[in-house]
Amino acid sequence: MNKNRLGRSGIVVTDICMGTMTFGSQADEKTAFAILDKAFDAGVDFYDTAEVYPVPPHERYMGLTEEIFGRWMKSKSRDAIILASKVAGPAHGWITPPVRASKSGLDRHHIMRAIEGSLRRLDTDYIDLYQTHWPDHGYYYEETLRALEELVAAGKVRVLGCSNETSWGLTKSLWMADSHGLPRYETIQNNFSLNNRRFEDELAQVCRQEGVSLLPYSPLAGGVLSGKYNDGATPGGARFTNYLTGDERQRNMVKRFINPLAEESTRRFQAIARDVGLSPVTLAVAWSKQHDFVASTIVGATTVEQVDELLAAADVTLSAETLQRIDEVSREVRYPMG
Repeated sequence: MNKNRLGRSGIVVTDICMGTMTFGSQADEKTAFAILDKAFDAGVDFYDTAEVYPVPPHERYMGLTEEIFGRWMKSKSRDAIILASKVAGPAHGWITPPVRASKSGLDRHHIMRAIEGSLRRLDTDYIDLYQTHWPDHGYYYEETLRALEELVAAGKVRVLGCSNETSWGLTKSLWMADSHGLPRYETIQNNFSLNNRRFEDELAQVCRQEGVSLLPYSPLAGGVLSGKYNDGATPGGARFTNYLTGDERQRNMVKRFINPLAEESTRRFQAIARDVGLSPVTLAVAWSKQHDFVASTIVGATTVEQVDELLAAADVTLSAETLQRIDEVSREVRYPMG
C-alpha cells in the first residue's frame, strides 16, 4: 500500500485506515478480530478508534471498542501498529443517555482522565495519534493544546489531531499553536465522501496551505454509496436500519444520509463504477484517497466479507476522465447530504 505523512509529523501511514466504530455493537469480538487480521495481513498499519465507541455511543458501552482492539493488538508487534484514538469533547448530545459534563470537556482535567482510560483499555503505554473527537468552541484552544502538550511531553501521545472541526476552529487552533509554541493539530478527521464534498468548500484550502492532513471518515456515506439502501431498502443489521427505530437524533441522521438527492447521486456513481469495472464501494474509497490533502481514508466493516471491496481501492487510481464524470454528478446534484 502507498503511504503518506500525517501533516508535518514524522509519522507515515498506509493510505487506507481501518476504523473500528462498529466493534462491540454490529460486530462482535470474534468478527472484529477477523476483520482486523485481514486488514493487517493486507498491509494496513493504521487503525482508528475512540473512547466513546462503539456507535451509536451509549454511556453503558463506552470504551468497549478500545478494549476489543487492545486485546487484538496484543497478538501483533506494537511497533507495527499506528494507533489513533480520541478524547470525546463535548459530543453535542450524541451520547445517550447524555453524559455528565464531568466526562465531556476539553480542559486539562478531562483530557488527563480520558487518556488514562484509553491507555488502560487499549493496554498500551502510548497512542500514536490522539484526536479531539468534537470541538468545544466555547472553551480556550490554548488550554486544550497545553493539556495535550503535556501528553506529548510525557510520551503518552506522539501526534495530535482534531475531528469534526470547522475551518474557523482549525485555523484558530493552528494560530494558537504557532503563537504560543504549542504542538499543533497535524490531522483533521471529518466526514467526506462522494455524497458529502463540503470539506472542499473551505477546509481543503486550510489543509493545503497549512500542511494538515485530512483523514476522511464515512467514505461510503454511511454505506449509502454501496447501494444497499436504494429504493427504500432497509437491510437487516445495517446501521441506518437500526437508527430508524432509534431516538430522534438517529432518525434525523437517517434523513440526512438517505434522501432523494442522495439516492439520485448514488445511482449515478454506481453507473460510473460499472463503466470502469469497479464496485461502487471500491470507487468511493479510491476517490476519497485520491486527494492531495488526504493522508489516509478510514474505512469500516461489520463482516469479513466486506473488507475485500474496501481494500481493493488501495490498487486503484481513477483516471482523469472518471474524475471528471464524478465532478459532473457533484455539480448537477448539489450537496446530497444537505
